Amino acid sequence: MLIIPAIDLKDGQCVRLRQGLMDDSTVFSDDPVAMATKWVDAGCRRLHLVDLNGAFAGTPVNGDVVTAIAKAYPKLPIQIGGGIRSAETIEHYIKAGVEYVIIGTKAVKEPEFVTDMCREFPGHIIVGLDAKDGWVATDGWAEVSDVKASDLAKRFEADGVSSIVYTDIARDGMMQGVNVEATVAMAQASSIPVIASGGITNMDDIRALNAVSDKGICGAITGRAIYEGTLDVAEAQDYCDGAE
Repeated sequence: MLIIPAIDLKDGQCVRLRQGLMDDSTVFSDDPVAMATKWVDAGCRRLHLVDLNGAFAGTPVNGDVVTAIAKAYPKLPIQIGGGIRSAETIEHYIKAGVEYVIIGTKAVKEPEFVTDMCREFPGHIIVGLDAKDGWVATDGWAEVSDVKASDLAKRFEADGVSSIVYTDIARDGMMQGVNVEATVAMAQASSIPVIASGGITNMDDIRALNAVSDKGICGAITGRAIYEGTLDVAEAQDYCDGAE
C-alpha cells in the first residue's frame, strides 16, 4: 500500500482545508516545490496534488505550480485533481509530466466523459469520488448529488480507470481517523483499486487500512497529519512495505 502525501494548492500556497471549506484553511508553506522535495526525501513514491481554486473555478488555476513540481521530479508519479473538466486540460497535464489526472465533478455529471478520456489517455485516468454519507459531492464539495458513490464506481468498472480516490468528507482534515468500513465497502463495490483519503491521523489508521489492503485498497493519501507531525511518511511507508 502506497503512502501518498497531499499537496493542496490555494493561491499558489500549500494549504489544508477542514471538510473542504475554502474559508477554513491553514497555510503550511508558500513554496509547494520545496514541500514536494520534503516528501520525496522522506521516501514517498507518489504525490497527490489538488488545485483547490481550480475545483471551484472549474478550470486549472494553480497549473504552473503543478508543472514546476512535475519538472522538478520527472520520475515521480504525480496525480492531480481540481478543475479537470476537458480533454485539453488532461493533455496539458500529461505533457507537463503528470502521470495521473483525477476526474471528480465531471465524472458525476457526465460519466461518459470518463469513458471517453480512458480511451483517449489509457492508464492515466483516476476517478475522484468524494462522499458525504455515501452520496457523491461535487464542485469542490459545495454540492451533494443524488448519486451513490458505490453505484458510480460500478459504472466505471469496464472503462479502464486506474484507481478511485475515495474521500470521506466528514473525516477530511478533521484528524478523527479514517473511515475504514466505508473505504472497504467502496473497494468491494467494483474491481477498481481504491486509494483512501480523509481522516488519516496516525499509524493506527495506516495499520487499520493496511490490514484490509487485500480487499482492493492500494494507497492512502495523507495531508494534515504529515504537516502537523502526527504521522511520519517514511515510517508509514516502511511499515506498509514490511507488512506485505
